[in-house]
Amino acid sequence: MKKSYALVLLLLLSAACTAPPTNREAAPTNSVATATPTSMAISEADVIAKEKAIWDAIKNKDYEAFSNMLADNQVEVLRDAVYDKAGTIAAVKDFELTEITLADWKFLPIDKDAVVLTYRVTMKGKYKGKEFPTESARASSAWVNRNGKWLAIYHQECPVSTTPPPPSAGSSPAKTRASPASTPTPATTGADPVASEKALWETLKSKNYDGFAAFLAADSIEVEPNGVFDKAGSVKRVSQFDFSSAQLSEFKWAPFDSDVALFSYLVKIPGPEPAERHSTIWAKRDGKWLAVFHHGTPVRATAASTLSPKTAAATPSRK
Repeated sequence: MKKSYALVLLLLLSAACTAPPTNREAAPTNSVATATPTSMAISEADVIAKEKAIWDAIKNKDYEAFSNMLADNQVEVLRDAVYDKAGTIAAVKDFELTEITLADWKFLPIDKDAVVLTYRVTMKGKYKGKEFPTESARASSAWVNRNGKWLAIYHQECPVSTTPPPPSAGSSPAKTRASPASTPTPATTGADPVASEKALWETLKSKNYDGFAAFLAADSIEVEPNGVFDKAGSVKRVSQFDFSSAQLSEFKWAPFDSDVALFSYLVKIPGPEPAERHSTIWAKRDGKWLAVFHHGTPVRATAASTLSPKTAAATPSRK
């Protein structure tokens, strides 16, 4: 999607890879729900084929084909910034992809007009003529049906981590689960995606994990540097961190349609760990806005973050 599409460019309007405690991670699980609604207008195989076609267009330097596969309001979330369609296209022109492997596909239907794919991408190539070593990243892409044509609307990546994130200085695991009596589960009916996301973070800050769970769809998926998690895993993992001092900023949101929207923002917890870019896809189900997908990506720790992840050999991306 934008610069993050090639790992060397490790998408929102234009929500941890080193996995600081700011990301809403969850215990690994292999039971991610992937049931397809009966009204789905596209199959898992077809969406995967379209995602592969995106990468082929980048590798073949067919920028017209690449542009034609992106929605007008496409966004990509990278470690350095959030980019729009124009920024994404400009970035890929500096990227030369020589080898790529896509694996570990997971398919999440949102509704009949929107789906999400998550997968692992491993690649090597050059950025602005400079070769970068083989790198791997966890990638996420959302596709939407616009007037009968499926287009890529969102992309995000984070570097792969094989170890659990260490707690940040001064933070400690939550001691107990908040009692529903003392911390009521929040109502989500009628709330818009932006308000829902902020309310969700209030449950984390107050250690109201029942409230947090109430915001998640039963089939929700979360992508973090150290894995892909289902709802139960997400709830379990957030209870191990202290989010009470988390600071949210740089809010951006992009509607897919009237019932689905993407919300992206920056999260920082005071301390030595880098900030993180988070993205959440919200869907309106039975009158309630529920979080169906979440992806966390750490902000590049180096000062040279004015360039796309593609520019950094150590952290490639599709962009």
